[in-house]
Amino acid sequence: MLKVVVMDGNSISRGLLISVLTNGGHEVIGDSNVTAQGIARMVKLKPQLVCMDLELVDGDKMEVLDNLRQELPKTIFFLVSNSFDADGIRLGQEHGVRGFIVKPFNSASVLTSIRNAVVKFVTEMKQAQQTSDVAAEGEQ
Repeated sequence: MLKVVVMDGNSISRGLLISVLTNGGHEVIGDSNVTAQGIARMVKLKPQLVCMDLELVDGDKMEVLDNLRQELPKTIFFLVSNSFDADGIRLGQEHGVRGFIVKPFNSASVLTSIRNAVVKFVTEMKQAQQTSDVAAEGEQ
């Protein structure tokens, strides 16, 4: 079970995604519009997973994402949108996005995508830790 924050300007989509996540065994610890106040509140909650729609964000969407990833380096980020093109997916991945949820979404595919992203993230973290441990041993 992950602690999740859902950020979306559309309250209906936000509510549906919260239901999918809750029914899938996750704990939704917060939800809001994607505003400066909502983002500040989300950072304080220290979620393990953030599902957010950056569509209504003013300014550079990837800069917002980069700032959030600096604040929450161990958090998995999923983008939510009505559509993604190949460039948008590539750009999101370059900025650390682990998954994409397309509206309208299917419960099973959302939960499977999250599960797969978590497994991959944990594997990468373990590998990074092992590499760090080996490097530390070599310095001694």
